[in-house]
Amino acid sequence: MARVKQTPRNARENQERKKRRNKPGTVVLHEIRKWQKAVKLIIPYAPFVRLVREITNQVSSLVTRWTPGALISLQEAAEDCLVRMFEAGWLCALHAKRVTLMKKDIELTRRLTGIGRPW
Repeated sequence: MARVKQTPRNARENQERKKRRNKPGTVVLHEIRKWQKAVKLIIPYAPFVRLVREITNQVSSLVTRWTPGALISLQEAAEDCLVRMFEAGWLCALHAKRVTLMKKDIELTRRLTGIGRPW
């Protein structure tokens, strides 16, 4: 009887396994849940401090020093304000029967709540 060369049962045995592919939107939902659970501040500290110092210099040259506690409190308040504004903007988008948050939703939110510059 003649010998036959053995071939691998599955051609993929020699190859690397394919990376598992998620359905579109799944990774985004995981990221959203991750950031919603997070209790730390989202905006990086150093750029926020630079912005605060820049605005302070434009408004008044008398204030040159900030305590770390004051900067952290200011950052927490700013992030809280942004989160509330995005939540209200998202409700405006839902009211318009859209899922995507658009610039006009944020502008409407700012106009209704009085946040930001007056029109």
